[in-house]
Amino acid sequence: MRGASRDVKPEGRAIFKDSKKVSGYAFTLLAVFIFAVQDGFSKYLGERYSPIFITMIRYWVFAAFVILLASRRSGGLRGVATTKHPALQIMRGVLLVAEIAIFVYGLAHTGLAITQAIFQASPLIVTVLSIPFLGEHVGWRRWLAVLAGLLGVLLIINPMGSQFSVYLLLPLTCAFMFATYSIATRAVSRQDQAFTSLFYTAVGGAIAISLIGPFYWTPIAQSDWPFVAALGLCGAVSHYSLIRAYDSLQASDVQPLTYLQLVVGAVIALAFFGETLSWNMLLGATIVVGAGLFTMWREPRAHSKNEPASRSGIMP
Repeated sequence: MRGASRDVKPEGRAIFKDSKKVSGYAFTLLAVFIFAVQDGFSKYLGERYSPIFITMIRYWVFAAFVILLASRRSGGLRGVATTKHPALQIMRGVLLVAEIAIFVYGLAHTGLAITQAIFQASPLIVTVLSIPFLGEHVGWRRWLAVLAGLLGVLLIINPMGSQFSVYLLLPLTCAFMFATYSIATRAVSRQDQAFTSLFYTAVGGAIAISLIGPFYWTPIAQSDWPFVAALGLCGAVSHYSLIRAYDSLQASDVQPLTYLQLVVGAVIALAFFGETLSWNMLLGATIVVGAGLFTMWREPRAHSKNEPASRSGIMP
């Protein structure tokens, strides 16, 4: 009997591991889909109300959801809020909420598809910023990928074309802000738990936006309340799905799938906002996504080079 049980256990663990991975991929795809839908709601509402006002409502729901989750964890709110980098954690929260407000403003003045395409440059910017702030080593292959990706962004924006708009610089600004937020997240993750970072992202951002959001308060039309409720629900469910995905998968498994948000966003843009996809946007987005995937693929292989340099970064 003991011999039989030993034969079964490894197989049982393998089945459990596989099913957990399948669940992780399912939650990742659900999160990607909902994030794209959330951007659609943000564009619709951002065209009718102040982006700061919309972001504030979105963050209120986000913060309430995270506080509810935190209160049910071991140690409660006090345990989750304990951090070794309070200033950096607060900066992360403020930076992300500002980035989202600018992103919503950009969505209101540009197309959904092109805004998402430009924003996909953020992983490439993370690669560049990791050198001075985290002291990481970036080889020539990833440098070529970064340059190719930035050329792809220029192709999307097409500054010499007749359709160029200064508003297209907003998602590029957001990409830089989100990249800085990601670098700060990497820095605090060396000593703080992931849920602690999530807590400061939600609560810190909600407090920051609430300091100015009430000045942009606008009565919401009765016909728009379902969209506001859907925006809040999307925020809660998408982040919950992402948390569940990271419970089962590594970041290297999750991140490549996030590019599917660009595909879902393009479908929403075509179906609900009547947008058109130009050849330069499609080609540029393909280059940006390809470059981003390549840097993700190369990063683990450069890990051994990053370890000795990690002490020389600006971030703690």
